Amino acid sequence: MTAISLMDALVLRPIRPEDIDAVHAIEDISFANPWPLSSYHFEVLENKASRPLLAEVTREDMSKQVVGMIIPWLLVDEVHIANIAVSPEYRRQGIACQLMQTALLDCVQQGAVSASLEVRASNLAAQALYARFGFETVGRRKAYYHDNREDALLMTVEKITARDLSLVDCQPA
Repeated sequence: MTAISLMDALVLRPIRPEDIDAVHAIEDISFANPWPLSSYHFEVLENKASRPLLAEVTREDMSKQVVGMIIPWLLVDEVHIANIAVSPEYRRQGIACQLMQTALLDCVQQGAVSASLEVRASNLAAQALYARFGFETVGRRKAYYHDNREDALLMTVEKITARDLSLVDCQPA
């Protein structure tokens, strides 16, 4: 794992067209059944409901590296987290938490009052992260994932507020 040092700067910002290849590379190494590159082009350039963000590290030598991303959709007054991933070497440093917190807060400021997502039944780390934001398991989608027919848990939070989001501690344990 590559730790983010005090000299490194982590920035969360909207995904721009020139970031799509780097974001897709994270997708490719993170998931058994990754989204195609064309999906990211759609999310960044066309999907009006999408509010894609990335996490970028600037190192001491001023080089930049995209280390995480989140794709939330704002659908009237509900946020749907379509995708979230962090590069393996940067996991367990609070980056996914910061991405989730920033994305949810942005959507709440735009009128969202609830949120939902699907997560692999076996992905206990992700489920624990989502629970920190108040997500609860409300259903199961049988054989949802095509690569291994694993079930997805449907998780929702019925009432999200900026105040509640600000109380989530994203510091690594």
